[in-house]
Amino acid sequence: MAKRNSFKKLQRFLKNWWPRLIRTVIALVCAALLLPPVLVAITAVSKDTIMTLQRVARGAEVQQHWRPLESISPHLRHAVLAAEDSKFCQHNGFDWDAISAAWQFNQQGQGKRGASTISMQTAKNVFLWPQRSWVRKGFEAYFTVFVELMWSKPQILETYLNVVEWGTDVYGAEAAARYHFGKSASYLSRSEAARLAAILPSPVKCKANPPGRYVLQRSSVLVRRMAVVADGHARCLD
Repeated sequence: MAKRNSFKKLQRFLKNWWPRLIRTVIALVCAALLLPPVLVAITAVSKDTIMTLQRVARGAEVQQHWRPLESISPHLRHAVLAAEDSKFCQHNGFDWDAISAAWQFNQQGQGKRGASTISMQTAKNVFLWPQRSWVRKGFEAYFTVFVELMWSKPQILETYLNVVEWGTDVYGAEAAARYHFGKSASYLSRSEAARLAAILPSPVKCKANPPGRYVLQRSSVLVRRMAVVADGHARCLD
């Protein structure tokens, strides 16, 4: 008898709460799907990012000075494209050739190679947390789709150049130029821009000024690549 009463109570519970649970799950899924485009639209106006807000909340003195793309040296624009994403103007957020090459390299077990485009890095830097995981990578890809759909290429690069980390608590091209070279990002020379682009993979460990051996070698390569980028690979920014 007791078992029968318990079963009936379970039936009533499921009957009352199952529809609510389904509605809740549907609402959460819809919210997750709609949140990225809403955040992308809001961030087009607001300059705040998850990463810098986290740093400020922890008491860090963040150096960041937002500058429009036209106020940032073209040398730095070309250097960043040469270093991070030479096909920026050709792809729609994902460089599938680079992704395939990185996958094949990583399968060999000799190290890790990334294939994130500037659009993907912008999505990560603006909307997501820095720790690496497959969950974050999935969100990064999802946000990237909306970044490419809702922002122009110049807007994507402008945002990237203003939020990317260039040293401990140093974010954006203007703060980086002042921190490393004591000048505005508008006046960066070709070699200075190449050095800043060279430290992007490890902006805390590497120094643009004075540069170490790796930065000198890397920036020398980037100076040559910058000429190629300027000669047709940056037309979407004109």
